[in-house]
Amino acid sequence: MKTSNPPPRAAWSWRSRAGRGLIYQAIALILIGLGVWFLAHNTQENMRIRGIQSGFDFLGSPAGFDIGETLVNYDPSESYGKAIWIGVLNTLRVAVIGIVLTTILGVLLGVGRFSRNGLVRGICYGYVELFRNVPILLQMLMWYLFFVEVLPMPGEAWNFADLFFLSKDGFAFPRPTQGEGYALVLAGLLAGVAAAWGWRRWALRQFEATGRVRPTGWPSAFIVLGGGVLGWLVGGMPTAWSVPEAGRFMIEGGGSVSPEFMAVLISLTFYTAAFVAEVVRGGVQSVSLGQKEASAALGLAPRQTMNLVVLPQAMRVIIPPLTNQYLNLTKNSSLAVAVGYPDVVSIATTTLNQSGRAVECIAIIMLVYLSTSLSTSLFMNWYNDRMAIKER
Repeated sequence: MKTSNPPPRAAWSWRSRAGRGLIYQAIALILIGLGVWFLAHNTQENMRIRGIQSGFDFLGSPAGFDIGETLVNYDPSESYGKAIWIGVLNTLRVAVIGIVLTTILGVLLGVGRFSRNGLVRGICYGYVELFRNVPILLQMLMWYLFFVEVLPMPGEAWNFADLFFLSKDGFAFPRPTQGEGYALVLAGLLAGVAAAWGWRRWALRQFEATGRVRPTGWPSAFIVLGGGVLGWLVGGMPTAWSVPEAGRFMIEGGGSVSPEFMAVLISLTFYTAAFVAEVVRGGVQSVSLGQKEASAALGLAPRQTMNLVVLPQAMRVIIPPLTNQYLNLTKNSSLAVAVGYPDVVSIATTTLNQSGRAVECIAIIMLVYLSTSLSTSLFMNWYNDRMAIKER
């Protein structure tokens, strides 16, 4: 009986290409480490000679300045560290919401470029050409000027059914009062989203196995709605809401978002969605015409062809450049300082001016954007592996 020989082991010597590669990489890492150490030591020594304080101990000192928009309770007497953390939360807030809205709008625009309706195709084309060719900073300033100059004063706010108000103070809307009941409603909605995702996955597997198309749109909506209703019933059927009311000088009650936040969010969403639309269009065009003809021969409607045949194959082309657009949106949020939105750059700059710790504050800003970018890339790489076409 013939036995197979074990694969030869790599010879880790100078004559081996693998060995030389490992040695070169180790030398490069050592040189990079020495360079970083030299720059850090030289900077710290020069700061010491000039009497400039260094270190991160200032993060525990009282900040002494107010923040106009916060997601958590904050008082000026609290520390710089707490203030910078609020800036990080504000940055994540606009980035996460912007990514979700950009994805929805960009996919709709990209798919709309292939519509049989000439008007829809023209609108999608005009949108892309308009918003991707105007610098995002100008768009941000334009929206901010619209909110603070064109909109009326709070006493004369634009009113929608006495529930929604739009004025120079921002956008006010009803919100549920805080309580355990509404937390269970939110938990039910999240459970419904997970169940709807499972239903869509099952329907796709059934389609691949049997060729039978099962509905996914309305069943998914009912599953999510059912999860929310179940959470509402378990939570004791809460009904207390805080509804905004227009006063003479301000909108009282309810929830609200500031003009600065809306200007940043809308400009980031509209600008990045134009690029996402082109990414989606390129991905859809990468799918061969034969795939569409085959699906039409099977009796699939154009909408089913797009959802079940074209987009799943196009995802392997869409996801890598889509990741870049998500990263660009997050980094472009640093321009929010131009309209006064208190993101991490704005708050860290104020901290720098008061404490004089320029190197430390800039390092914190770099660390925040590096962490968010690496986290986004890590998640999108995982999702790319999940969506990659597996050969049988």
